[in-house]
Amino acid sequence: MAKSTFEYVKNFEQDDTLLPNSWIVVRLDGKCFHKFSEDHNFTKPNDARGLKLMNYSAYAVLSEFNDLLMAYGQSDEYSFIFKKNSTLYKRRAAKLLTTINSKFTSSYVFYWNKFFDEEPLKYPPAFDGRIVLYPSEENLIDYMKWRQADVHINNLYNTTFWTLVLQGNLSPAQAEKRLCGTVSADKNEILFKEFNINYNNEPEMFKKGTLLLRKTLSNEALNKSISVIVDVHSDMLKDTFWKEHSNLLTKTKQYLNYEGPVTDILNEQIVSKAKIAQEQIEISV
Repeated sequence: MAKSTFEYVKNFEQDDTLLPNSWIVVRLDGKCFHKFSEDHNFTKPNDARGLKLMNYSAYAVLSEFNDLLMAYGQSDEYSFIFKKNSTLYKRRAAKLLTTINSKFTSSYVFYWNKFFDEEPLKYPPAFDGRIVLYPSEENLIDYMKWRQADVHINNLYNTTFWTLVLQGNLSPAQAEKRLCGTVSADKNEILFKEFNINYNNEPEMFKKGTLLLRKTLSNEALNKSISVIVDVHSDMLKDTFWKEHSNLLTKTKQYLNYEGPVTDILNEQIVSKAKIAQEQIEISV
């Protein structure tokens, strides 16, 4: 392609290449999601439909980009972790951030009716994003623990707060005042003694968030092992998780076997792979 006299304007572009040999984390957060959730009648304190939509949108992102190692989400945020040696888009920050954000946001809108079939989408949602680099496995693990610790703190507070409002007939201001200065043990006591709610029995997705990662599944119907993306609610605050997944962060390709429950996301992949296998058989015949 012939050069033009206008091509010099490319020199104004900034070099935003990210440092090599470091973990790239893209974290997305819902913009004004407090209002968005109210306008779309989200259940308080947790709306399973909304969380499942977030998880499915993140699954759509992971399905498209093999350079993504895993993703972790809770509430209205999701973190996407790239492989340490990823060279996707030459590690250009703007390309990585905008591509992940646009794919996630468009998926959230595209799959809205899959989870909110009786609640029309009134206006487009928005997500902001940032990129953070972590130089070591320890830093990355601490990041994942930090985000999950945030779930523990916020969900216990929100569960107690909304229980006081919805079942205890307190106003939001009264509930906030009641919880001022309380610690986790106090909130657990309020839930159990006053409302007969054992917080430990709350859904794991609410308490721990959702981790998406790639594993290998032995499938009897296909008579082989298949690579899948699984959605789990593991306790990453415990070192046992990282010991069991010690190969997860290594540069070499690893095969982590999955033996957990068949979730909707996992079942969809099994059905899809079975359909493809059947079509290949029919073509060969």
